Amino acid sequence: MDSALTSVGLPLVLVVIMFGLGLSLTVADFTRIAKSPKAVAIALGCQLVVLPAVAFGLVLLFDPSPVLSIGVMLLAASPGGTAANLFSHLFHGDVALNVSLTAVNSVIAVATVPVITNLAIDYFDPNGDATVGLQFGKVVQVFSIVLVPVALGMLVRRLSSAFADRMDRPVRIGSVLALTLVITATMIDQRADIIPNVRAVGVAMIVFCLISLTVGYLVPRALGVEGRQAIACAMEVGIHNGVIAITIAISVLDSTEMAIPAAVYGVAVFPLAAGFGWLVTRRRARALADAAG
Repeated sequence: MDSALTSVGLPLVLVVIMFGLGLSLTVADFTRIAKSPKAVAIALGCQLVVLPAVAFGLVLLFDPSPVLSIGVMLLAASPGGTAANLFSHLFHGDVALNVSLTAVNSVIAVATVPVITNLAIDYFDPNGDATVGLQFGKVVQVFSIVLVPVALGMLVRRLSSAFADRMDRPVRIGSVLALTLVITATMIDQRADIIPNVRAVGVAMIVFCLISLTVGYLVPRALGVEGRQAIACAMEVGIHNGVIAITIAISVLDSTEMAIPAAVYGVAVFPLAAGFGWLVTRRRARALADAAG
């Protein structure tokens, strides 16, 4: 698909979103990981290794089209989204850990997203072109729409934290509204092709979301991470930045179909994350009450 709406609109929306993330970050958010190295290492391990493996298994199990399969892997490779910070706050997680994980993961994604996407293209090879994901120009585009706006936002916060605080809410609201408009318009324009593909990948995306949240919580807990940090890990690992996946699929790889898994996931993840957070906090509250009694 080639239109101003997708080739210009989506990247601009992502730039605004990542700029908004930068407004909330400081250098300390990157250095803070030294205070919780175990939790950070486990969460990143789940994000970078376990989830792509889970996504690959689901693709083999549900067997969608090759392009949809690549879209699933692209989503799995995407870093945690800023919404993870909000959900972590709502369900009493370690929000500072979330912020640090989001910052670090967004940087790492510059390398991991092109690599995993290229491997997926190489494996499924829908068009006989297995090198598109790692072409230099594509990597530069990914770098530009993810890291440069974050760095600019951080610079603004460093120069004027008061201005950054005032702009944080308007930028968040504006970016959400703009993103909703662009994606909705794109989906309406392509609805004839999208609806059958949503059916093909919908259940897989719901299962992927539930597994992501569960892995993000149970693996850290099993390895000795305390409750609040485990909740933060669950939200970070479970709530991917689908906007990055959608933007790369449509604007960089020129495939609306490849963006469908991330779009479906974006609809499903919020109620599922809310339900998961409620169950985990309720169970944790009971455990604390039993221990106190």
